[in-house]
Amino acid sequence: MSDQHADLEWRDGAIPVSTRFNDPYFSLENGLAETRHVFLAGNDLPARFAPGFHIAELGFGTGLNLLTAWMEWDASGQTTPLTFTSFEAFPMSATEMARALEAFPELGEYAKRLVAAWQRDPSLTTLEGINAQVLIGHAHECLAAQNFAANAWFLDGFSPAKNPELWGKALMKQVGAHTAPTGTVATYTAAGFVRRNLADAGFEVTRTPGFGRKRHMTIGSKPAI
Repeated sequence: MSDQHADLEWRDGAIPVSTRFNDPYFSLENGLAETRHVFLAGNDLPARFAPGFHIAELGFGTGLNLLTAWMEWDASGQTTPLTFTSFEAFPMSATEMARALEAFPELGEYAKRLVAAWQRDPSLTTLEGINAQVLIGHAHECLAAQNFAANAWFLDGFSPAKNPELWGKALMKQVGAHTAPTGTVATYTAAGFVRRNLADAGFEVTRTPGFGRKRHMTIGSKPAI
């Protein structure tokens, strides 16, 4: 368990920026559109949604990715809860999360439910309507001990140039080991060492058009057995 917390400053009074990594938590252009492009479309969602679907994530941040996936899950007509597991080393407070999510009024009641649950318990084990858990601590220490095989991964740590630890070969191998056959991975970065580490972890890796000003991003899929 980590006793560390997010160190933030606010750009334009609305966008949280990590002073530890000198990186914003979401796109300065449109964070919600970026999540939909990179993490949903990058994992071919919601088309692949099915009962029992499990999303895993490195870098929980504001909770924006969870909320976007959760809304799409409900909108797709699924009648069972989505499972969502995330890892966060430097969690925000509930007050900071609420302030950050004010940038996305489209999230409505979903954001209110997340903030209320986060206030009670940042592990999110009591968040109604979704099987969500956030493991507070460094992913390279926590992931190996987990017993799941995700259908899709959102790799959303801070920039690989500024936070290389979250993109290293050993951790990507753990991501691969915790991915179901035909499972997928998506990330906003197209850094060469990240793509190589994902390939070494067993993914078939492709560089595709990125969001906004970013020319490229990375997606990958794990072959069927």
